[in-house]
Amino acid sequence: MPADSALLSLAGLFVSAFTSATLLPGSSEGVLAGLLGLELVPAVLAVGVATLGNTLGSLVNWAIGRFLDRYREHPRFPASGAMMARAQRWYDRFGLWSLLASWVPVVGDPITVVAGLMRAPLVPVAAIVAFAKGVRYAIVTAGALAFF
Repeated sequence: MPADSALLSLAGLFVSAFTSATLLPGSSEGVLAGLLGLELVPAVLAVGVATLGNTLGSLVNWAIGRFLDRYREHPRFPASGAMMARAQRWYDRFGLWSLLASWVPVVGDPITVVAGLMRAPLVPVAAIVAFAKGVRYAIVTAGALAFF
């Protein structure tokens, strides 16, 4: 396979993983499995690129949470006071470890936003999210390679 095609494939995987981690819809697992099935790139490299893209997308969510925090009292704030109190109690109970569920579809993206709202420090957030996302992509890769 020409290097151009591999590079474009990895770039597409990165974009898919990045957008899938934001509040935008996406399915980077399908893109990863497709690349592996077509043997377009080495599996380890694909897992690394997907993990990096997905982690960076989650950090965008974290930054959005940090930014939105200053508007908490604004009448158009997207979460009510009751919702914020519930999120605070939930975060107080599980803290940074809740980010181990950042890979879970539907709830994982909001967890990273809540981490930003709760002013969780960036480095531990990035480390835990990268670990969780990396494990998920490793499992998807193992399944895809077994299937193909």
